[in-house]
Amino acid sequence: MKIAVVGTGYVGLVTGTCLAESGNDVICVDKLAAKVEMLQAGKIPIYEPGLAELVHRNARDGRLKFTTNLAEGMAEAELVFIAVGTPQGDDGGANLNGIWAVGREIAENLTGPKTIVIKSTVPVGTNAELARRMAEITQVPFDVASNPEFLKEGAAIDDFNKPDRVVVGARREEVIEQLHDLYKPFLRTERPFLAMTPESAEMTKYVANCMLATKISFINEMANLCEYYQADINEVRRGIGHDQRIGFSFLFPGVGYGGSCFPKDVRAAIHMARSVGVPSLLMDAVDEVNNAQKDILARKILGHFNGQAEGKTVAIWGLAFKPRTDDIREAPALVLIDQLLAAGVAVRVHDPEALANVKEIYGDRVIYCDRPYGALEQADALAIVTEWNEFRNPDFEVMLRLLRHPVIFDGRNLYDPAQMAEQGFAYHGIGRVSATGPHQLKM
Repeated sequence: MKIAVVGTGYVGLVTGTCLAESGNDVICVDKLAAKVEMLQAGKIPIYEPGLAELVHRNARDGRLKFTTNLAEGMAEAELVFIAVGTPQGDDGGANLNGIWAVGREIAENLTGPKTIVIKSTVPVGTNAELARRMAEITQVPFDVASNPEFLKEGAAIDDFNKPDRVVVGARREEVIEQLHDLYKPFLRTERPFLAMTPESAEMTKYVANCMLATKISFINEMANLCEYYQADINEVRRGIGHDQRIGFSFLFPGVGYGGSCFPKDVRAAIHMARSVGVPSLLMDAVDEVNNAQKDILARKILGHFNGQAEGKTVAIWGLAFKPRTDDIREAPALVLIDQLLAAGVAVRVHDPEALANVKEIYGDRVIYCDRPYGALEQADALAIVTEWNEFRNPDFEVMLRLLRHPVIFDGRNLYDPAQMAEQGFAYHGIGRVSATGPHQLKM
């Protein structure tokens, strides 16, 4: 098929590239000339494992092109995907200005029937409103379908190529069949293609993210409770995770969720509920718990120094909101940095991918280290905020030599408390018992 994808952000670039990889002719459109020039030169503006290679191969083979000209990009396309950002507005709802602007431009340049596919995360009713606005501009027939994405940053290529399911919302059977044909190559392992109304498709995206965010806030609140009662959250999560009604997915305690989806989508769901007078008690609590959880490492660190943190130095491993990405949107590490700097603490940071993005925010207010051990030099403590794999098995003897004081605040529970005590560290996890507390015999 011939496809246009409007927007070359995270979702648009991954979508366009993977569709090209499956044999379609794809033109990606973006209004930012500098970004298009970068992509045309083979450079990728975001970090996503495996994406650069796919972009290069498909561009080389002529299946993937980039332009700033929407009229040119969509001229021969059968499907036009809209994948522009829908950032959180001042009222907590999604800002849809980008969606409306793209829809207007598409309508102004329609020369024949096309299917417009909303890939962006949008509130319920956006599909119908976009169709209404476009119909006021053009007499050319068109359809508007909804096709929410369920991509995890750091694993987006696999998620697109091997989806759990494909969700499509459309009002005509012909459109459903058209999108089913497009996604056939990705459904060969009997993954379901779920056709529904656009309103249900729009809601599905929010409900999925709200459910996952709820699991994270739930396990974090239980972890904090465990600390007060000398229970170990890792043992507790094993006790509940083997219950098939619960499972282990997203039950990893830590310092809260971040990124471009969960925080924004939870707040958008709250806004949608309030807009129609429906109580949103659970989602309000999920958001509140998550915001409080982002403070937990700072509270532990400042408490450790007993009000004498000023002049101390703390090393931070991990700045991105999750591993395998350079995305720092709503990242818990930024909250920690802000609170440490406000307390007069010097901060040394390391992340495999996100240093440049953090430097754009903090400039010379923190020290940036290319290697994890470099961040430890003359530091009074280490805080681990993102669970990059390279942090899981470090050389603890080197860490002991470099740290001024052998103290670790582990926001992702990477290490065993008893083993850390044996190594000579004071170790503080999330919801973990001390090395002298009760522990389960290893079988």
